[in-house]
Amino acid sequence: MFKLTAKALACALSLSIAGLAQAADPITIKFSHVVAENTPKGQGALLFKKLVEERLPGKVEVQVYPNSSLFGDGKEMEALLLGDVQLIAPSLAKFEHYSKGVQVFDLPFLFDDIAAVDRFQKGEAGQKLLRSMEDKNITGLGYWHNGMKQLSANKKLVEPKDARGLKFRVQASAVLEEQFKAVRANPRKMSFAEVYQGLQTGVVNGAENPYSNIYSQKMHEVQKYITESNHGLLDYMLITNTKFWNGLPADVRSELEAILAEVTVAVNKQADELNQGDKQRILDAGTTEIITLTPEQRGMWRDAMKPVWKKFEGEIGADLIKAAEASNQAQ
Repeated sequence: MFKLTAKALACALSLSIAGLAQAADPITIKFSHVVAENTPKGQGALLFKKLVEERLPGKVEVQVYPNSSLFGDGKEMEALLLGDVQLIAPSLAKFEHYSKGVQVFDLPFLFDDIAAVDRFQKGEAGQKLLRSMEDKNITGLGYWHNGMKQLSANKKLVEPKDARGLKFRVQASAVLEEQFKAVRANPRKMSFAEVYQGLQTGVVNGAENPYSNIYSQKMHEVQKYITESNHGLLDYMLITNTKFWNGLPADVRSELEAILAEVTVAVNKQADELNQGDKQRILDAGTTEIITLTPEQRGMWRDAMKPVWKKFEGEIGADLIKAAEASNQAQ
């Protein structure tokens, strides 16, 4: 009888120790993204990892996978929903199948500048969009800037008619497709990792990106001209799997939220600095001419593309578009 009891006790003790060891294992957060580490998103991911491991040592481990090294931009959303990664920060153009309202960020010439974008994202309408996909197991944790988009091509783009017939790489976004159709160009969906080769081989003739993407992916080496159009926004929504996030211990989740708020401020401050620096680096490289539009020329582009707003008003919501447009007025 004693032997049985001792054996049972040893077994129970063993299970208890194993349970404690298991409980002590850190929570792993895999952060996958598709851009280079020297971009705003890449730097933000690394800062998040650094702060988490400083403030939650032994509790949370962050693994960062840049440059599509784990999942490309066509697969990362599926990976998040399956629980294969815990954090991703897709371009806002990637959410049209999950929340039609998020398409507001793709409308051309809607925001005058990044300050207007900030006002909208921090306001009630922008914050509501972060929570608009929780029924689909997606929780938005914040907006990260990359910057305003510029047009690049191998011919000068000064007026809308100059884009006619050209093939432009676009993300998988119905709004962005219509944006280029509005100037009688041909949109071509292509994953971000394939853009350089697509431009190099002529599969596409042009693209739209902030300066940091153009420089970090060496697109300026295969594009003769960049038109500083500031016609649209390339920002990201940092998202997590809702079930994973809600399942975290409350104290851990609270600390992660505080860290993310801090990182978001740093990313958004750095984005503008990085874009301005990369613009200068492109100029210094001497491979690409940067074209500055007059207010009249920019107005022509805006007039040509603005009908896209009306086309998507029913899906996005007139009130949401109105709120975004109102953010151009400083409060």
